[in-house]
Amino acid sequence: MRILVTNDDGIDSIGLHVLARALTELGDVVIVAPDREFSGSGAAVGALYEFRPEVRRCEVDGIAETWSLNGPPALCVLYSKLGVFGDPFDLVVSGINPGSNVGRSVYYSGTVGACLAARNGGVSGVAVSQAVTGWGIEGQGWIDIVQNQKWHVAAEVARVFVAGLVADPPASPVVVNLNVPNLEFPDIAGWEMTEVGADPPRSMAVGQLVATDDPDTFGVQMTWGDPVDLPPHTDGGAVERDLISVSYLSRITAENRRDLAKPEAALANLLG
Repeated sequence: MRILVTNDDGIDSIGLHVLARALTELGDVVIVAPDREFSGSGAAVGALYEFRPEVRRCEVDGIAETWSLNGPPALCVLYSKLGVFGDPFDLVVSGINPGSNVGRSVYYSGTVGACLAARNGGVSGVAVSQAVTGWGIEGQGWIDIVQNQKWHVAAEVARVFVAGLVADPPASPVVVNLNVPNLEFPDIAGWEMTEVGADPPRSMAVGQLVATDDPDTFGVQMTWGDPVDLPPHTDGGAVERDLISVSYLSRITAENRRDLAKPEAALANLLG
């Protein structure tokens, strides 16, 4: 069993290291992760002709083989499929992401995107994210927040889940999105199979332009509203109730929308 471990927070992320070490008892673990922050990259691989991807050998305690790549996590997975890092991988595990990847964030998450790329290559992927405590408190910096992450809890949840997946592999590749509360085990209320929610954990952000010294250039300031009570059957709602959320993500498929006649008619007219 060869397991590729990646993330979208970069090769130096503590969550990545803790996750990789937790999985070593399940197989041969190889880390291939971005050389810097790539959060929000989704399943993008980037404009390869512009940044000319480079791979660098790195060291992480307890892991025999570690590489960094100057591109997003989906590219790490794609290169692994092409044989850049040796024999084929049997599984991709992505994380541990500080901050839940629930609701709309699933569409943009590089953590999840790596697993989507894995399934595209015929391999299952497990995305692992952990809620952050106090996110949104005025004046609290990101570095202060991640210092309070209980990485060992999310890593153990991932290890147990992945062990079950390895013992009873699915008939076809799956993408699993695990979201874990930032709590010690005695305080976790359980787990639930959930749906991907429609709303974020906080009310919709408001964006506005902010002037700079250049009259033609503006910054963008984002302001979030109050926390939202999410439906309990959703991924975000489960984490809000101190539950581990397990979501299986579907493929993008075509819909039969015969009710939309005008666009097709316009194409028919265009083509004569």
